[in-house]
Amino acid sequence: MPPSQALLHAAVFALTVLQALASDTFIAAVYEHAVILPDATDKPVSPGDALALMNKNMDVLEEAIKEAAKQGAHIIVTPEDGIYGWRFTREAIYPYLEDIPDPAVNWIPCTDPTRFAPAPVQERLSCMARNNSIYVVANIGDKKPCNSSDPSCPSDGRYQYNTDVVFDAEGKLVARYHKYNLFMPETQFNYPKEPEAVTFETPFGKFGIFTCFDILFREPAVVLVSELQVDTVLFPTAWMNVLPFLTAVEFHSAWAMGMGVNLLSANTHNIILSMTGSGIYAPDGARAYYYSMKTKNGHLLVAELDSHPRLSSASPPAVNWSSYASSVERFSPNDHDFRGLIFHDCFTFTELTKPEGNLTVCQKDLCCHLSYKMAGKREDEVYVLGAFDGLHVVEGQYYLQICTLLKCKSTDLNTCGQPVQTAQTKFEMFSLSGTFGTNYVFPEVLYSGVQLAPGEFEVLNDGRLISKARPTKPIITVTLFGRWYEKD
Repeated sequence: MPPSQALLHAAVFALTVLQALASDTFIAAVYEHAVILPDATDKPVSPGDALALMNKNMDVLEEAIKEAAKQGAHIIVTPEDGIYGWRFTREAIYPYLEDIPDPAVNWIPCTDPTRFAPAPVQERLSCMARNNSIYVVANIGDKKPCNSSDPSCPSDGRYQYNTDVVFDAEGKLVARYHKYNLFMPETQFNYPKEPEAVTFETPFGKFGIFTCFDILFREPAVVLVSELQVDTVLFPTAWMNVLPFLTAVEFHSAWAMGMGVNLLSANTHNIILSMTGSGIYAPDGARAYYYSMKTKNGHLLVAELDSHPRLSSASPPAVNWSSYASSVERFSPNDHDFRGLIFHDCFTFTELTKPEGNLTVCQKDLCCHLSYKMAGKREDEVYVLGAFDGLHVVEGQYYLQICTLLKCKSTDLNTCGQPVQTAQTKFEMFSLSGTFGTNYVFPEVLYSGVQLAPGEFEVLNDGRLISKARPTKPIITVTLFGRWYEKD
């Protein structure tokens, strides 16, 4: 780099740092990427072919990074699988992997690309960050050789990890995270021997990072927030939406609220696999989000966040999630409780048969209380109050306590719990609470058309999720999604 360009870059970087230091806020960006996928094959392609595919995806990501930088973003998160996609066996993914060193080596791949083994992907990501003076977060694959002295060493002599990397605004590698909670199809990767709690400091707060399925588990998600006190979580994901509770935008927004941190969630975009839903979330709600099952294109989001949300005046107060529900008598008994499945879990339901009222439904130790008033009860739509208290055991094992008001797919009660995206019924008000045994509860409100409701509901410190005013759109679900980690 010529001296004049080096001086110019140093000046731009210094200005970026000073701007961040001078403010209690920062500009965040996430990019939902429609990944260009490789051909499905069990046989490895050549390293050149692998790099050619990855460069096609990085061409798209680079344009998004440039645009985010133009809009003043200090950091951008790109999705899980965003550089090489999926459809891999363990052998087929190998040409796409690079050896990613520990960030302690103090390495800028853009200016020193030959210091370690060939790493063209890390070099290019580093240059994207450096040339645009922006932190870049990406998901790639790490390979680590091992031998017979290691009893856990795979038979092919290497570990392969689903890995997030972070390059700072100078292009330096500042974070590397190996995904700990692999999703079922990820047989191409190894589990790390121990969970990693990866954090790094920036001029605009303390950051932590993990990937996709990790968000449902104590390690690393709760450890980063509750023990290491990060301000913002970076979250590359390839999230397949599961209505009514695990749609990306509603659950990720709810998680940020329940944990009291910022969450930068970048999803892959593939409507065939129901992958969409990215957002920039603060503890008081979504600052920007995107969900579309109609377009095949990617999408950039940019929004301002508090650098230290716990210190913000908008930070929600601490919540005793069982306080209100434990103090009230059970509302009117239900003569017609029934069972239904939501994502393989057996809920206890009771129908909202009147346009307004108070209801209770219980399962095991969880009793869910609902007060509500509909703007008008329709004969062609049915709503229920549901409770689930148990261990989910399908694609992973995790203990849930869930209270939910939700719309059934049809007037047939057997459809209650099946995916629904639209509704017509508006509510005047709602108040939902439960006798939770956990302090980790995530509040969700999802409107018709899979739309969030930022600013239209709040959680009181006694554990009630209430509408702040008359909801502006028909409701799909109002949910308190509890995770009891100790019972996993």
